[in-house]
Amino acid sequence: MEIKHRMIVFDAADIEAESAFWAGFLGGTVEKWSDRWHAIWVDGGWALGVQHAPDHVPPEWPDGAPQQIHLDFYFEAGAAHAEAHERALALGARQLKGADPGAARGVQVYADPAGHPFCLCWVPG
Repeated sequence: MEIKHRMIVFDAADIEAESAFWAGFLGGTVEKWSDRWHAIWVDGGWALGVQHAPDHVPPEWPDGAPQQIHLDFYFEAGAAHAEAHERALALGARQLKGADPGAARGVQVYADPAGHPFCLCWVPG
């Protein structure tokens, strides 16, 4: 059996906001396949899918409605992590958990526009 594509797909009630957030954060583009499905392309490759789910209930990290999925993005400590933090917030993310950005390594937790948690992690260079 040969798998042609491996894809992470986010469900979202607001497919436009979810698609724009991830395309903006990853530096990609949105390809609107239909009113119910968008593909996020990064560097010529299919990176994420967004599926319209009008009844989507966002998880409440960490103790409410259960988390369904999360992504971790790793950056070098310092300016790269700070830039990712600012980009995520500017695109509509909410920070759920902070950490000392001056630490040698750490994790900050955010929610995208549909409420899906994701982490910006930093490690020494």
